[in-house]
Amino acid sequence: MLVLAGLALTASAPARAEAAQPTKSASSEPGGTDADAQSISADAARVADWIASARDNRSLPYAIIDKKAASIFLFDRRGKAIGQAPVLVGIALGDDATPGVGKKSLAQLGPAEKTTPAGRFLAKYGWAAGRQRVLWVDYADSVGLHPIPKDAAKSERRQERMLSPTSEDNRITFGCINVPAAFYTKRVRPLFQRKGGYVYVLPDTKPVEAVFPGLWTRPSVSAAP
Repeated sequence: MLVLAGLALTASAPARAEAAQPTKSASSEPGGTDADAQSISADAARVADWIASARDNRSLPYAIIDKKAASIFLFDRRGKAIGQAPVLVGIALGDDATPGVGKKSLAQLGPAEKTTPAGRFLAKYGWAAGRQRVLWVDYADSVGLHPIPKDAAKSERRQERMLSPTSEDNRITFGCINVPAAFYTKRVRPLFQRKGGYVYVLPDTKPVEAVFPGLWTRPSVSAAP
């Protein structure tokens, strides 16, 4: 058993501030939970191990977004697990942003353009429409990490989706990553507001090694029980 950063692993824009039946971060409250209290997928565990071992975060806080499991795992600059929570991601399956998507308004986005791109991003706070400060994950493509917008359509049922026990209904955003408000205020913002940090978004369809080449030298791991 390899224990890394509090996680138990088994070795084997400005415009818009698949495993079968995966289960997302379990939490009865929208504020998230301690990261070491919940399970983590094999891919997320492998990425977490690589980041800590290679010090890829460059002494900055970081977050791992597992789109398939609809979960966020948060770490401080030293790799200590801070917590985890459910997330909402782009409604369209895919790992690449459509060229020019960051210059479009929400109304101009087609269904296939509402993706949350996979990759390693240096995230920093900045301004969004309406003079709101958000954590920009991919500024050029207008992908931010923030709580559920207050003006989100009620028909989208974002809060219900976030709190449901399955990750199958968590694809609903225009591409941004929505996290519980309490988790954002109490954990994400204090870590990222000064110097920013890295956000690692796991892929939907691409091999995880294609998105994070450093994994080619890391052994595979299985998910924690």
